[in-house]
Amino acid sequence: MKPFYFILMVLWGILAFYTGAVIAEHGLTLFTHFLGDMGEWSWPGQFNLDFTLMLFLSASWTAWRNGFSLHGWALAVMAFFGGAGFLLPYLTYLGWKHDGDSAAVLLGHKFKG
Repeated sequence: MKPFYFILMVLWGILAFYTGAVIAEHGLTLFTHFLGDMGEWSWPGQFNLDFTLMLFLSASWTAWRNGFSLHGWALAVMAFFGGAGFLLPYLTYLGWKHDGDSAAVLLGHKFKG
């Protein structure tokens, strides 16, 4: 599993670099463009809606994995607004914490191992 977690960190690095370049060029105007595309009922808007649902799924799993605790809800908010910028290092951390045990990573508080 260690190569998998290495790949996650490489992906996170690529995302961080790209995000930094976009912010430097366009500023922090994400929500204006993101919601504007959705309001136009166009293909970019459809993609943004699909992406929003994936963010919701990621946040829901994060809250569930942590037993819907206050800590879990805080992580869920970070998952929703952080996207892969949150999920890639979070999964890497969990993989390290659970020594690559996928069941423990995925099930969290419900893991009986």
